[in-house]
Amino acid sequence: MLETTNPIRVEGEHAINIGERKVGEGIQYARESAVDPFQVFLEDRERPLNLPVWRKWAIVGVICTAALCVAAVSSMASFTEDGVAREFHVGREVAVLSISLFIVGLGLGPLVFGPLSEVYGRNAVYKVSYTLTFVFTFPVAFAPNIGGFCGSAFLSVAGGSVSDLFDDKSVANPMAFYTIFPFIGPVLGPLLSGFINQDLDWRWTYYVLLIWAFFELVLIILFVPETYAPLLVKHKAIRSALVLGILYLSFQAFPFIFGTVHNFNTQSMGMSFLGIGVGMLLGISTQPYWNRLYRRTAEQNMGKVPPEVRLVMGEVGAICVPVGLFGLAFTTYKGVPWIVPIIASVPFGAGIYFVFTSTFTYLVTAYRPIAASAMASNSAVRSTFAAVLPLFARAMYVRLGTVGATALLAGLTTVLAPLPFIFRRIGAKLRKRSRFAQH
Repeated sequence: MLETTNPIRVEGEHAINIGERKVGEGIQYARESAVDPFQVFLEDRERPLNLPVWRKWAIVGVICTAALCVAAVSSMASFTEDGVAREFHVGREVAVLSISLFIVGLGLGPLVFGPLSEVYGRNAVYKVSYTLTFVFTFPVAFAPNIGGFCGSAFLSVAGGSVSDLFDDKSVANPMAFYTIFPFIGPVLGPLLSGFINQDLDWRWTYYVLLIWAFFELVLIILFVPETYAPLLVKHKAIRSALVLGILYLSFQAFPFIFGTVHNFNTQSMGMSFLGIGVGMLLGISTQPYWNRLYRRTAEQNMGKVPPEVRLVMGEVGAICVPVGLFGLAFTTYKGVPWIVPIIASVPFGAGIYFVFTSTFTYLVTAYRPIAASAMASNSAVRSTFAAVLPLFARAMYVRLGTVGATALLAGLTTVLAPLPFIFRRIGAKLRKRSRFAQH
């Protein structure tokens, strides 16, 4: 790294004010105010924020589909449980354990990959993690924790990439797309796996995932450049010197409800998630409204949008999620046509979109310099909850029944519903106490 006695200024969204110096793994504070003639900074054409719009969206598209592939693994694997149990003579709990371990890996990985991406850059983390994801896709039934751990980079670091490419005024739309893709995974996974396992051996689920993961790896290598500005500055300096992670949880309810109440077979079981998918699409169709809200707020605040404004969307989602789950709970009787609970799950899907888009966007705008680490912490917490559910979900539904168990989940989300309302009101005060947040 090229070091000087005066500060190196990083131009762009990851700007370091004059008086700070970027060296290796941290920031050292310097008292000198003079600008060093040898300081290194990114020119306009080199800044990720100034990439052509079409290229920014191409990068986001590759990242989103890679996240979709990772998110689909656990739900697709759930359709292989019976085949694995029969072939290897193990109980259903052991077969289900692979899904839990995969999700544990999804939760733990971001705690490593998030900070690494802020040292070695997004691109290196993407290539290494997805290469390992591809390698461990086939033996996921036997090494599930490793596969989930490796693929988890796209559930945390990707949020950092979006914040690298788009400023606060334009980050809402790409963050909305990035948010929805990991949740489309559990919707799309059962649909694909149901058709695959209808007539083919359970191994074909992993063969398809293997092909998909390889295709995504090629796209990452070809189309996703480095976007982390401090690392780009570091690389440029070296060239100059040398001529350089409770809602996942709810998805598990659908196969049990539609399998036991409406006797769906393997192929049609995947269709039970379509209501959630429709809800997500309806949710993302409201994005123009939220964009107008953010623009109005920016006009009222001298061009700035306070991060807490992003939580308004979360407030709507906090209402939609329990409404959808209660609707699902009380329409899961045998006398009720099967289409009714699917329709009842639409608000749940919309609520998922609103809650997670709001949360992700809030994190990357409030903690922009360390967005990947903030996203990693979020992923770790929610994946920890999601990992344990497959181990007791069936027992819970057997003992409480489809109505009681689903109503219990709805009740839990009702208890949590006030959180976005609370954080929108006290978030600014909390951020003032954090040395990592933007004030």
